[in-house]
Amino acid sequence: MFFIKYFPIVQTAIRPSVTTMVHRFNKDQLFSQTTQNIFVPTQTASIATSQHYYAKTKDKKKEKGKKTTKIEINQSQLREIVNYDAINKQMQKAMQQMKDDFLLHLSLRSTTGAIDTLRITVDGKEHELQELAQISRKNPKTIVVNMIAFPQTIPDVLKALEKSGMNLNPQQDGTTLFIPIPKVTKEHREKLSKNAKNLFTKYRDTIKDIQNNSIKKLKKQIDISKDDMFSVQNQLTA
Repeated sequence: MFFIKYFPIVQTAIRPSVTTMVHRFNKDQLFSQTTQNIFVPTQTASIATSQHYYAKTKDKKKEKGKKTTKIEINQSQLREIVNYDAINKQMQKAMQQMKDDFLLHLSLRSTTGAIDTLRITVDGKEHELQELAQISRKNPKTIVVNMIAFPQTIPDVLKALEKSGMNLNPQQDGTTLFIPIPKVTKEHREKLSKNAKNLFTKYRDTIKDIQNNSIKKLKKQIDISKDDMFSVQNQLTA
């Protein structure tokens, strides 16, 4: 009886809540459907674009690889147009000088061999140290340089030793130089690395100067075709 009596009031009270819930459910369902309609095609388009992008990149790499060509040296053609033998000799000489400097100045431990051929500039002329002094070993850790034959060149020898890159610290006693062989330290290794880079740059520039001078002379010639000039220039660069 109580429920029947008050049912209209309860029904009136809960109707807005039920209506709101139904409305929210319909709204959420609508939003979900709308979201699916909006975002699903967009996601598909994004995937398609991404696949197209990677394919395009691979094509570019293949095209780039195809353009790389190896230049072959035609000695007969070079000899007809430029002085190939002289150019090659100059470049080989620079390479050999670089190798010699690496062996002499970039060893971890100083040796009498490196000291023997150390270049000393005296009055504008270069001499090897063994031409100016007697070199020997006092013990495994000390090199003795006797300068009694040319004592006037001692300042030049000291200067050359300082710039040798071998981390040498000679001690002078009259006309005799005592050179302790330095320990291999981290600083010494770093200095050797720096000197190696400087030597490489020096001889790289030397070879590039030879190349540029040859190309300048080539461009001054008027009795060769443009195709031959282009071919020879590429070969000189290679």
